[in-house]
Amino acid sequence: MSGALLRRECYRMLRRVLLPSARPGLPSARLCGVRLCSIYTTDPIRPEEPTFTKILIANRGEIACRVMKTARKMGIKTVAIHSDVDSYAPHVKLADEAICVGTALARDSYLRMDKIIEAIKETGAQAVHPGYGFLSENAEFVQKLEDLGVSFIGPNAAAIVGMGDKLESKRLAMAAGVNTIPGFDGIVKDAEDCVKISNDIGYPVMIKASAGGGGKGMRIAWNDDEAKEGFKLSTSEAAASFGDDRILVEKFVDNPRHIEIQVLGDKHGNAIYLNERECSIQRRNQKVIEEAPSVFLDEATRRAMGQQAVALAKQIGYSSAGTVEFLVDSKKNFYFLEMNTRLQVEHPITECITGVDLVHQMIRVAKGHPLRLSQDDISIRGWAMESRVYAEDPFKNFGLPSIGRLSRYQEPLHLPKVRCDSGVEEGSEISIYYDPMICKLVCYGDDREEAIQRSIQALDAYVIRGVTHNIPLLRDILTEERFVSGNISTNYLPEVYPDGFKGKQVSPREKVELTAILAAIHLKDELRSRVFLNDHRSAGNAKLPDVWDLVIKFGDWEVPCTARLAKDNFEVTVDNTTVTVDSQFDLATPLIEANIDGSHETVQLIKLGSAGEIRIRYKGTAFQSQVLTKTANSLLSLIPEKPKVDQSKQVLSPMPGLVKTINCAPGDMVAEGQELCVIEAMKMQNSLSAAASGKVKAVNVKPGDTVEEEQVLVELE
Repeated sequence: MSGALLRRECYRMLRRVLLPSARPGLPSARLCGVRLCSIYTTDPIRPEEPTFTKILIANRGEIACRVMKTARKMGIKTVAIHSDVDSYAPHVKLADEAICVGTALARDSYLRMDKIIEAIKETGAQAVHPGYGFLSENAEFVQKLEDLGVSFIGPNAAAIVGMGDKLESKRLAMAAGVNTIPGFDGIVKDAEDCVKISNDIGYPVMIKASAGGGGKGMRIAWNDDEAKEGFKLSTSEAAASFGDDRILVEKFVDNPRHIEIQVLGDKHGNAIYLNERECSIQRRNQKVIEEAPSVFLDEATRRAMGQQAVALAKQIGYSSAGTVEFLVDSKKNFYFLEMNTRLQVEHPITECITGVDLVHQMIRVAKGHPLRLSQDDISIRGWAMESRVYAEDPFKNFGLPSIGRLSRYQEPLHLPKVRCDSGVEEGSEISIYYDPMICKLVCYGDDREEAIQRSIQALDAYVIRGVTHNIPLLRDILTEERFVSGNISTNYLPEVYPDGFKGKQVSPREKVELTAILAAIHLKDELRSRVFLNDHRSAGNAKLPDVWDLVIKFGDWEVPCTARLAKDNFEVTVDNTTVTVDSQFDLATPLIEANIDGSHETVQLIKLGSAGEIRIRYKGTAFQSQVLTKTANSLLSLIPEKPKVDQSKQVLSPMPGLVKTINCAPGDMVAEGQELCVIEAMKMQNSLSAAASGKVKAVNVKPGDTVEEEQVLVELE
């Protein structure tokens, strides 16, 4: 037994001794970031019902942990697979057994069917749950399992093939009486063919991978140039993500909503729908915030969409959980987009409002049991929101990936009606090899307003250090007027943030409040330092200053204020407005629970440095500030400014990633806007262009190189 395997086995043995609630068959309130919203249960687990004894989860991260949660409640042992870089990942620690199936790249591990089948044989697993992504919609894998006599916890191969190809799925949908979008019923040959077809259909058009899903291999084109560029990038992304570079073109429904219907079918011809999910908040065709139900649908439209989704499921003999996605226009006309023949990322919000554990149902169906649920059993109780927390920078094109180690990680599970589906823990590494998702933050409420407020509270209390994350954008969306009113579409982000996301835009009142918080933290630290340094002249009988004259700098603002200690409060005066901050908060924890003028506010203290440096997270956005005395601030003018570096002659990588192509060489003359290279991160292609015209001085990378954020790729003279 290798040293790594021995250490892992010792960890599991110790865990079972110390954490009996994690033993197979016993429920746990908290397993690896997954806590189900146990508001109510429509179809509870029945221990007496026959089921599998052991299943293998052919996935990683949060979805692997999510499946293991339900499997343990059902008394089923679990097997994890992992790459070498995931050897100590939470899903590996949580499983009863774990098998390494290869190296870091997904194609060398999580996509290796031969290695996974070896793991199945070695462990004696009776069934495989694929999660989503990787092999979850691979018909060849399903067929191999069937030949092996192992159950696939998902639909049959024919359903996957039929719905996995967008052309065939459209034909099947039409045959089932499902509304479809006008488009070209064939494969696009090349870029010129793409332009011709686009003109025949009429712009705007959607160019997308025939075998695609999850927003990869999709581009919107509004003219011929964008059609050519979209074809090239979509083809490359499709080949990298799915091993299939076929492209199709269809009419783009302008200003639509993306609303999907959850369906559930069994092997006995029964099928039901579990209402809808609103998924219109997207960037680059990937979802950001989802909610269930949709504020837009009325009961008649919901029923019509549900009935069409069920008709499609029955048309293809669908058995398992699946999702039929629709585009819905302003008049509630809806059109079939695609069917995902797997568990969706956003399935938890459906579980919250229906009380149905979808993983439980998938396992039951795979075992051959008929559905115990009928359509009449499915109702809508309350409202649920899912915020996808990613390791990415929302200030760069609404989210370019970030990598690093989670140096501090604290989920907001102390709050009621909050569920975190995560596959990370403090110390976990976010790498370039896999999806940058950290967690699916799910919040439940009796109505939409409560679900939104729960989400805001949870995001404020969510502590993530070590990587850049998108919580600032998520929180800002949840408080934005259009979102709160329900006036959203798939164009929401570019319409609300036409110049990109710039962070929290504070109001005059919030500016005063932020200044008061920073002043209170500074004073708290000053008083604490005097005590810790045993300065009895200050901490004892010596008189403290009656008033501190401070200057607080953050962003482009320089705000003078006065502050004083009054009993158990700090009183901070800004622009003739006095704000009272309760002084009982603690600087030793990352969360500051402060009362400001009697109103509770959760603020995160990120850094408390020297020279008055304070970095806090206020209402989602991190603010870098400097708090100085009035005298110290007056001396800053004597310090020379650091000269700025002109970067217009450099092409920098906007994110960590892999160099796919280099389209220039030293000595080449290039024009402003000309593509110089393409970087791939999490299988998304990103074209990098010259910011100015000039001659290429140096190319510092080659295809296949791994690059860091802001690494200089190309230099111009």
